[in-house]
Amino acid sequence: MKKLSLFFSIYFLTIFSYAEEGMLIPSLIEAFQSDMKAKGMKLTPDQIYSINHSSLKDAVIHFGGGCTAEIISNQGLILTNHHCGYSQIQQHSSIEKDYLKNGFWATNFSEELANPGLTASRIVSIEDVTKMVLFGTEGLGRLEKFQKIAENIEKITKDKTTNNDYKIDIQDFDYGNSYYCMTSEVFQDVRLVGTPPNSIGKFGGDTDNWVWPRHTGDFSIFRIYVGPNNKPAPYSKDNVPYKPLHSLTIDAGKKQNGDFTMVYGFPGFTEQHLVSSQLKYIVEKIRPAQISMREKTLSVIDSRMRASDAIRIKYAAKQASIANSYKKWIGQIQGLNELKAISIKENYETKYIERAKSNDEWNNRYGNIIERMNLLYDQNKDIEFANSIYAEYLFYGPEIFKQAKALVEILNNYQTLEKSGELKSKIERNKKGLDKFFKDYSIELDQSLFNFLHKEFITHMNNKIPNDILKLTTEDWSSKIYSKSILTSKEKMMNFYSNLNSKSLKKLKKDPGFKLYFTLINYYRGQIIPKFQEFQLNMEELLKEYVDGKQKMFPNDKHWPDANSTLRITYGKIEGSTPKDGMVYQAHSTIDGIIEKNKTGNPDFELLPRMYELYNKKEFGNYGQDGELWVCFTASNHTTGGNSGSPVINENGELIGINFDRTWESTMSDYMFDPGRCRNVVCDIRYVLWVIDVYAGAKNLIQEMNITRD
Repeated sequence: MKKLSLFFSIYFLTIFSYAEEGMLIPSLIEAFQSDMKAKGMKLTPDQIYSINHSSLKDAVIHFGGGCTAEIISNQGLILTNHHCGYSQIQQHSSIEKDYLKNGFWATNFSEELANPGLTASRIVSIEDVTKMVLFGTEGLGRLEKFQKIAENIEKITKDKTTNNDYKIDIQDFDYGNSYYCMTSEVFQDVRLVGTPPNSIGKFGGDTDNWVWPRHTGDFSIFRIYVGPNNKPAPYSKDNVPYKPLHSLTIDAGKKQNGDFTMVYGFPGFTEQHLVSSQLKYIVEKIRPAQISMREKTLSVIDSRMRASDAIRIKYAAKQASIANSYKKWIGQIQGLNELKAISIKENYETKYIERAKSNDEWNNRYGNIIERMNLLYDQNKDIEFANSIYAEYLFYGPEIFKQAKALVEILNNYQTLEKSGELKSKIERNKKGLDKFFKDYSIELDQSLFNFLHKEFITHMNNKIPNDILKLTTEDWSSKIYSKSILTSKEKMMNFYSNLNSKSLKKLKKDPGFKLYFTLINYYRGQIIPKFQEFQLNMEELLKEYVDGKQKMFPNDKHWPDANSTLRITYGKIEGSTPKDGMVYQAHSTIDGIIEKNKTGNPDFELLPRMYELYNKKEFGNYGQDGELWVCFTASNHTTGGNSGSPVINENGELIGINFDRTWESTMSDYMFDPGRCRNVVCDIRYVLWVIDVYAGAKNLIQEMNITRD
């Protein structure tokens, strides 16, 4: 018993000593070098981030503006998640070429598939421009200061835009306490090279999403193409594969608990500084309402997808996107409640106030900040709720609203577009978009979705809805829209665009689908958004002071800016977790778990015969470890949305996995990081290589990569 107790004491001590909170700016990584080296890192800061020579940062790519990818060959080959490339895979799929079900592997450059609109960006440099942005703002009122900052940013951007191949983006950090300029190179020709079938890339589906243990081969492969000068260029058959400044060596050797890990990527959004009253309202009011609406949406889509292969292909990407946030929100609420996050916030706020009172200067500046934040939120919580529900309905609800949105933009800007001569080109672009939209649209499904969501929307927003909307029941709106509106028909929409003029636009206002959207969007823009934006500006002004107080009054704490889709680093170890009392998660999963899950009969665990064939032979190639084939592992890196596809790098700067998720208990880390439970989920690079090499036989891709097994 004593030995067992000692084991668990050491185990828990190991967990808590390794987990690391924070998403660090790469250009400032030198400040954390000693701690990273203590955890096993062997790289210098210059090898991680440099603007003078190639470094790891040059192999890290912002994929599509919402995910991360990494360069793994000297011919521009990039790895990202299967779910990050899912919309491209879906767009190339059909009943005849069902890449979702069967996978796709290009055997040469000519077979690689173009993806119009998809971009991949490389960060060239990150520069602190705080002094330049805030120059001349001291003593100004809020409006004047805001205008001066905008002028300064515009001037800095113009001064730095000396290379047309580069994009300049200046963003605020810590609510305007600092500003950084991101210079990036944006590649415009990104082609699909390979994807495993859904039975690998999406294995586990909604059942396993956000849940550990995972067995998902969540990866896809693309390639960056450039002009003959190796510079970004629009798609052309004459483009050639990109020659990168740096590509990652792949480590296919053994791994073990405690190995150093670093995630390099573009985390999207965190809110670690929210005041306790706001977090409480999110947990108790906003998230449950959003979950309820998504639940109704998914009940419609899922049932139709199960009944029809055609619908399955049409709605695969849309369903995945909606389901992802839905399940994440459930885990967020659960994790925050189990951690007693509100109490932790309140205790910290008490500590903050006490520290402020210990010094007259601090007390004058920070002493009443928390009180003012809580009061401000209490006065505006209803408007934040309304903003969330309107956004959920109008932007993630019935699909006809997407067509209505495009028409509203023309209606509101008709005279300007006509005078500038841009009206014709705008109409033509919208007409071209109709093919893509209606290819993946079902009027019957959309009407069922409308019936659920409109009623739910009315229930939540009955005191913030225009009277004209309430004059008709949900059933009446549904009947009129889906039998009469042009928004539900490709032919009617084409005809409308072909004959569009000022008279037809006036007549459009009588169309029931357009009338509903037009009335709601005008109310939302006129009555909800201005109040919400005013609230946000006021809260951010207080948050700026609040964060400044944290940094000054608690200088020994670890401070890091919230994620904002800029390049960041987080580090930790391969390790399991203890999310609940009596529960211990091991740090890795194996192919055995894939077979075990498949035998349950759950359709989310469907497999193609090839997996059983290779499993029964234990044909793991050179990718096994001690008789097992690792599939996924967990690590203690602090990640969030946007880190999907991020490279997980070892102590030598080599690729050991692809980040794709967090455990369900970790989704709360957008608001609060807990070292005992928060873990990122990684697809082991050896499983990726096994799928490419042994399962798919795409040896041409393996030959491109630099693989080591040291």
